Amino acid sequence: MQLAAGMARLGTETAFDVLARATRLREAGRDIINLGIGQPDFPTPPNIVEAAVKALRDGHHGYTPANGIRPLREAVAEDMWKRRGVDVDPDRIVIVPGGKVTMFMAIAMFGEPGAEILYPDPGFPIYRSLIEWTGATPVPIALHENKGYAFSAEEVLAQITPRTRLLIVNSPANPTGGVVPKAELDRLVAGLARHPQVAVLSDEIYARIVYDGVPHASLLAYRELEDRLILLDGWSKTYAMTGWRLGWGVWPKSLVDHAVRLAVNVHSCVNAATQWAGIEALKGPQDAVEAMVRAFSERRRVIVEELNRIPGFRCPMPGGAFYAFPNIRDTGFSARELQDRLLEEAGVAVIAGTSFGIFGEGYLRFSYAASIDAIREACARIRTWIEQRR
Repeated sequence: MQLAAGMARLGTETAFDVLARATRLREAGRDIINLGIGQPDFPTPPNIVEAAVKALRDGHHGYTPANGIRPLREAVAEDMWKRRGVDVDPDRIVIVPGGKVTMFMAIAMFGEPGAEILYPDPGFPIYRSLIEWTGATPVPIALHENKGYAFSAEEVLAQITPRTRLLIVNSPANPTGGVVPKAELDRLVAGLARHPQVAVLSDEIYARIVYDGVPHASLLAYRELEDRLILLDGWSKTYAMTGWRLGWGVWPKSLVDHAVRLAVNVHSCVNAATQWAGIEALKGPQDAVEAMVRAFSERRRVIVEELNRIPGFRCPMPGGAFYAFPNIRDTGFSARELQDRLLEEAGVAVIAGTSFGIFGEGYLRFSYAASIDAIREACARIRTWIEQRR
């Protein structure tokens, strides 16, 4: 069989490879602490589960509209107003099976040979994977440790060329936990006025997981971007619903029909019962979300404190999401070597920064979606392992 050339350009998520290796080691009897996988370690709140069960019992078993059921799109629009202060027409909202689908649609719409797409680096690895799959040229945007892993708007704007089709922004960010300050977004949006041909994909899947009382700054609030901004969000992280596969995109009016056509071609529609669960998540009690964020905030404090006690590690305080991204250059190990040896020799699963881009060398990603006891034990193992080799 001869596969299309684009298949060879598709990458993957190393976190799943490390998870598989960690699982094999556990099955072989090893004690492994997994701080590699990026999903909440909380169950989906019971009221959301019950809403899905009720939907099934009520007979919601068939196809739904490709863009999602109207009550769910209206619930998303209400949430946009409540949390971002933006009035969004429900007809601009497309419900999809997970956040990646909005990402895929946006990159597929603008990516082709000869085009350039800017994306954050270190960043979610599927950005670059999909850009390369389309044949477009991936252009990495450097995220700076000394800026809290935010980008410089001036640098981003300087990278735009006549071939630039799409700019991807992710805040709060995976893998760094970085949050782009509103002042930097202001400068970026002001500069984009000089580049009206550039569409923007704002990945805000971690929007509800922010700390220190700093409100989330959404690009959706910038009305001057309305005709070229695609917002990516969903339920996976906020409501501990990673396995439910439910997300949404807010699209410019001119792109909605294209997004719906892609949906029809790829997945037809989203699981009906899951959509009713999504309504309950948005409109029901938010206590579980608030408790989860409080727990993450405490874990964040602990992991940063513990990582900074490890010789050769330097870790800034993340502003959002549930990742720490320490600088490990002073250990003398490369990111990939340290990732592999910590798993095999110390029994701790983490992800090399190079799994997230060319600017990830010298860093590791730690997920603190784990108990405080597990975080302390993992860091103690790493500290012991490092000290024995200095």
